[in-house]
Amino acid sequence: MARILYFGRLAEIAGGGETNVALPADVDDTEKLRGWLSETHPALRDRSVRIAVNQIVAREPAAIADGDEIAFLPPVSGG
Repeated sequence: MARILYFGRLAEIAGGGETNVALPADVDDTEKLRGWLSETHPALRDRSVRIAVNQIVAREPAAIADGDEIAFLPPVSGG
C-alpha cells in the first residue's frame, strides 16, 4: 500500500486529503501514478501539480513502491 496525500484544492478534487492504495504492478514511477490517478481525477494531469515522494519533491519520473508516501502539491501562487 502507498499513502497518497492531496494538499490544497487537490484534496477537494480527490474527495479527501489522504488515501491508501495498492499500486498496480505496472505503476512504478510518478509519471505512471499520475496517469493512473488522473483517470478518476483529471486535475492531476496538470504539470504544475508537483509530486513529493517520502517528503522530497520529485523530478519526474521518480521511482515509487508500496510503502511510500506520495504527496500531490498544488501550484503555488505568489503575491
